[in-house]
Amino acid sequence: MVKSSVLGYPRIGAEREWKKALEAFWSGKIEEPELHSTLQEIRLNHLRKQQEKGIDIIAVNDFSYYDHILDTATMFGIVPKRFPYAGGIVPLSVYYGIARGTKDATASEMTKWFNTNYHYIVPELDDATPVLTENKPLIAYREAKENLGIEGKPVIVGPLTFLKLSKGYNVAETDAWLDRLLPLYVQILQELANEGVQWVQIDEPILVQKLSAEDLQRLKTIYGTIAKSVPSLSIMLQTYFESVENYKDIIQLPVQGLGLDFVHGLSGNLSSIKEYGFPADKILGAGVIDGRSIWKASLQEKLGLLEELGELVGTDQLIVQSSCSLLHVPVTVASEKKLSTELKGALAFADEKLDELVLLARAVTSDQAAIADELAQCELDLQALKQSGERNRNDIQSAVATISSKHPERQLPFAERHVVQQKKWQLPLFPTTTIGSFPQSAGVRKARQLWRKGEWNNEKYIGFIQEQIDIWIKLQEEIGLDVLVHGEFERTDMVEFFGEKLAGFAFTQFGWVQSYGSRCVKPPIIFGDVAFEKAMTVEETKYAQSKTDRPVKGMLTGPITIMNWSFVRDDISREQIAYQLAYALRQEVEALEIAGIGMIQVDEPAIREGLPLKEEEQANYLAWAVKAFLMTTCTVQDTTQIHTHMCYCEFHDMIDSIEAMDADVISIETSRSHGELIHSFELNTYKLGIGLGVYDIHSPRIPRVEEMTSMIERALRVLDPKLFWINPDCGLKTRGFEETIDSLRNMVEATQIARSKHFLKV
Repeated sequence: MVKSSVLGYPRIGAEREWKKALEAFWSGKIEEPELHSTLQEIRLNHLRKQQEKGIDIIAVNDFSYYDHILDTATMFGIVPKRFPYAGGIVPLSVYYGIARGTKDATASEMTKWFNTNYHYIVPELDDATPVLTENKPLIAYREAKENLGIEGKPVIVGPLTFLKLSKGYNVAETDAWLDRLLPLYVQILQELANEGVQWVQIDEPILVQKLSAEDLQRLKTIYGTIAKSVPSLSIMLQTYFESVENYKDIIQLPVQGLGLDFVHGLSGNLSSIKEYGFPADKILGAGVIDGRSIWKASLQEKLGLLEELGELVGTDQLIVQSSCSLLHVPVTVASEKKLSTELKGALAFADEKLDELVLLARAVTSDQAAIADELAQCELDLQALKQSGERNRNDIQSAVATISSKHPERQLPFAERHVVQQKKWQLPLFPTTTIGSFPQSAGVRKARQLWRKGEWNNEKYIGFIQEQIDIWIKLQEEIGLDVLVHGEFERTDMVEFFGEKLAGFAFTQFGWVQSYGSRCVKPPIIFGDVAFEKAMTVEETKYAQSKTDRPVKGMLTGPITIMNWSFVRDDISREQIAYQLAYALRQEVEALEIAGIGMIQVDEPAIREGLPLKEEEQANYLAWAVKAFLMTTCTVQDTTQIHTHMCYCEFHDMIDSIEAMDADVISIETSRSHGELIHSFELNTYKLGIGLGVYDIHSPRIPRVEEMTSMIERALRVLDPKLFWINPDCGLKTRGFEETIDSLRNMVEATQIARSKHFLKV
């Protein structure tokens, strides 16, 4: 009998119960015992649902109080020295301090999980002495078995992936760190084996990237040691997000199963199996259901793939599973009541993917006749959306084809634009600005809710938004900022806002996914051809500009970020989707310029998130991503200053592409990485305007003036002072009123100190 399995399930709950519990605890509304009991209830409900739907092998320890990489680090007692920790089980105060920062200590760096929109906390190894503080996989296994009778499959991040994603050590110390960590992994697995655990899923997604000969040897050491130390335990070595590199070496490792992604890594993994075969003594975890997509799978196509794999590997060696954890998709389509019939019929969130897995396993075990009705309905649902008018707009397809056939570029090169822009704006040395959004209070959220419900008419809501703009324009002037923003009080989310105003988008009511910590986002669905309908940001920006003599930036989200932070259609290429978005946003840029807005920020914080994991595919992606940005911005006048913003970005490996975007000013995260990004500029010259974020907006702590002064001075050692801007790391939407004011005042004070020091040098 072919079994079904998933690699992990969404933590947040259908109504974001998880998020609400965490934030209630952080705000002091509930105590720690209540947090534990609430999260246990959520966790058991998730396991129960999988059990009731018929999933054969259910993952445990995929749940988290914040982030699974942070869980792994704290399980090993790896706590940065700036936090008070004397050993033993890491207290929640320290755990959340690492993630969010405290009054006295900065949070650990946060960065993206491979090429997804999930972000993890980067472990800081430094001089830590790892010990096993608690066996979290064992605790999770016992909980599932004792409460629900589930023989769970504990999940743990593998040693090589954990090391590769950590910081605070140099390459020469890799083996020494492996020597410290491997005995702890063995101890965990031995305790699981003693408990009677049958399968353990060890996640090594790093295997889809190129490995050195040394890393391959480390893999042999890791899994050879595990096999020798825990011979009775079955290990599923799990990979995802792409095809495995070094497949020939990986299949020789002494593990009992190998999980492969047959969605995003279909071509490579299938080719490897055809060329090198698959070991007769191993189980193949066939990841055929897309754990990152919201679209219903063509069950007929998936059965064809499973039949092919069955012929290559042997049906008795297959487990039908998701391509990755379902963490990356919403919980259930069943809650959605407002989507069109043809769109809703083509969707599959986490719960629906569980059904797909069970159906496929049943069909492979018996035959297709067992699910004949489901197969027929699936194809009808998919065809209905394919033939819809929204997916077949010839006007948009023709216009985009024409525009994208040309090379987009600004009229003058940056050096000449900079001269005319400085003449127009007369900005001081080290101009100060913010990234775009200001705190959205409960009052702001309540007003928006009342307006959406129809309890406020448009006139009343617009008046309220203008009042907020008035307050913050005045505050920005009082604080001493040089370039202002309107604050984005009318926006719920930087992607959703634009999607609601463009054709080709749809929105769910409950389609939330976790981005980082308790931060959940509800990505739009790009299901049809994207089209501009009317101006989206002009009125608020124009109003703000009328209230001040200082420049106010127009604020847009760029085409690549909108695409990467949306669930996108899968019937055309991502490149074509990006060009459709660029064409629509270009019309908004032009509308802002006509309205008298001379600084326009087109944010691309997620441009790197779409970077393919395979090095050989990255140049092509960056080429069309840059082209889409230029298509958006290239028609403006030379005096119009184009800004962009990026965050969580390893700048050094794409600096040429970022320069090719030809933005007059880029603002980029640096404080959360503790200034490490500045090292990129010690190795690479950047010749355009740039603002390095001098304080971390993801933490509630107020940065000290001297901290920001130090960051500024380090940056000025490698960047041109005449092109240097000063700003926070990111938007301030999630921060409180007082902390935002105090932080910005300190930022301006740090700027004034820098100006007095460097004025005569420029």
